[in-house]
Amino acid sequence: MKKYLPIALLSLGLLAHAQEGPLPTQVLVTADSKDAPPLTASSLIFEVNRMKQPPTSLVPVTPATAQVALLIDDGLRESVGRELNALRAFVTGLPAGTEIFIGYMSNGAIRQESFFTTDHEAAAAKLRLPIGLPGVSASPYFCLSEFVKNWPTEGFNGGGATRKARFVLMITNGVDPYNGSTSILNQDSPYVASAIKDAQRAGASVSSIYFADAGFRGGRGSFSGQSYLAQMAEGTGGRSYWQGTGNPVSMVPYLEQFHKDILETYVATFPAAGKDLVDVRVKTTVPHLKVRTAMLVRPGNVEISQ
Repeated sequence: MKKYLPIALLSLGLLAHAQEGPLPTQVLVTADSKDAPPLTASSLIFEVNRMKQPPTSLVPVTPATAQVALLIDDGLRESVGRELNALRAFVTGLPAGTEIFIGYMSNGAIRQESFFTTDHEAAAAKLRLPIGLPGVSASPYFCLSEFVKNWPTEGFNGGGATRKARFVLMITNGVDPYNGSTSILNQDSPYVASAIKDAQRAGASVSSIYFADAGFRGGRGSFSGQSYLAQMAEGTGGRSYWQGTGNPVSMVPYLEQFHKDILETYVATFPAAGKDLVDVRVKTTVPHLKVRTAMLVRPGNVEISQ
């Protein structure tokens, strides 16, 4: 009789899994317009795995429910120093209650300077010049993967609070030095793809400001880095803010746009089933308005921080 016990237990496990229904799932939806009107659940058209699935709720992201991770490439040369005041102004200008994390992408991981905090003045004081040695960042995508898979829970979001809306802003040249040639014929990096999937599983919207002065300069390196950053933004519902051949004259307009994007982001809740990521497509019935969201979402991601 004992030899049948494992089979019976397995059968019960499979039955329990089969009986699991769709789980409440969340995704960030950002209105993409200069003068975006307020969105409502009824103004969105949701498709989950190509099947229409209306959202059960749509709630605006507020300062008290937002976390922003500012990740700076530690391989950037000192020329990025001219942007430090703009970055400090961005951090101190965040609405009261917004949590900010300051970190530098270094040797495949994140060198934390400030854990998530609502003390914006203290966080801004942690901004520094990057180390500036080529290759010190290893790969911004290794760094991003490590960060989102182990999203910090110290500070105000720790201790069992419901997960907050997660936004990442990367400042980097975007080049993946581990994917070989930067030729336009070699723009499919497994490391970039893995980082996108990790961000999607974490529910993080990843945006970027391209800054060329890190390791590679101009030419194919510029094209390759911006291509990867655009892939990251499209896959996670973020935005790649700079698409030029050199560095932006100033980061200020892009920092302001990133701030505006956060204020025009909503948390949509809908039912989804499955163990892996599910395909999500969102449109709006509002004329002349587009929305951005992650392409893939992990079902049941309305979890409690551990």
